[in-house]
Amino acid sequence: MVNVRRYLSSNFTKSFLTIFLPIYFIVSLVFLIQISSLTAKINLTFYELLKLYVLSLPEIVFYTLPISFIAALSNILGRLSQDNELIALHALGIRARSIMKIFFLLALLFSLLLLAISFITMPLGVQAYNAFKSDKRAEASFNLIPGKIGQKFGDFYIYIKEKNDNSFHNLVIYNQTSEGEEQFFSSQKGELLHEEGTMLLKLSDGYGYTYTQEKLQEAQYKELKVYDKNRDESFAFYTITSYWAQALTDPKRMRKALFNLFISLIPLLSVYLIAAFTVINPRYQKNHTMLTTFVVILLLYLIASVLQKNGTLLFLVGASAVLWAVGSWLFKKRVSRYF
Repeated sequence: MVNVRRYLSSNFTKSFLTIFLPIYFIVSLVFLIQISSLTAKINLTFYELLKLYVLSLPEIVFYTLPISFIAALSNILGRLSQDNELIALHALGIRARSIMKIFFLLALLFSLLLLAISFITMPLGVQAYNAFKSDKRAEASFNLIPGKIGQKFGDFYIYIKEKNDNSFHNLVIYNQTSEGEEQFFSSQKGELLHEEGTMLLKLSDGYGYTYTQEKLQEAQYKELKVYDKNRDESFAFYTITSYWAQALTDPKRMRKALFNLFISLIPLLSVYLIAAFTVINPRYQKNHTMLTTFVVILLLYLIASVLQKNGTLLFLVGASAVLWAVGSWLFKKRVSRYF
């Protein structure tokens, strides 16, 4: 049985990789097109595009794995049946239910991997992706033009003489803190930065003046940070626990959690359902591998779509129980009673 397990696992791995890689590249292309569309609104370097793609990898794998698993399992069971290998294993005393335990274990591993991706890796990746876009859009909205008077940064009026990307030279900043009190800063150089989600200007090597009707104060500084508190650009980054805890009060987050859970369970729910129609005797039954793959994927993703739009926990439990019961019943009726 050890050699049989190794043989079946090896065949499944080859079939899975053959299917997974093309689907992965197709889904990656869709995500890359989506990422590249951001360049119409914000400037992105090649490194930044690559960073956004890496942050999207958990989503790409999450949407690719279940379909690849279903197609690979249908393909391997259909091919082994068509080549009479399953019948040969049955003649050696190895029943179909014993063979399916091997694939059930593989399905369990796939479901555990999908659960880890969907409930741990994906939230972190999505938040990092959105935070990056928020920062870039904030930078795009802050576009100082050298030599132009009247430009604002928060409550401050700013004038720059030279600009190089996010670096500035010969800056002058003015602010009226209250009636009769004014502030004036000059600096040889400055830099646009982000600190804990807030945009700021870091000024270096300059002088600051505070003027009132009674006195004039002067200060020399080596470094001065000016924050833009008027622009609410901070992105709230949640931990995994707090992210999913919002599902208790946010219906949209709850539906997302239910959708992710169901997609993660697809390998387990589809094992016996697929085997019921792909484990056949080729002398008396036709091979419907392609049709089985299409129908199972369509059925499962229709249920997932309902969960994403109007799903409830009761519907998830009910749909999963029905799929498992129907798959087990069909496998027993069509396969295990003969093999």
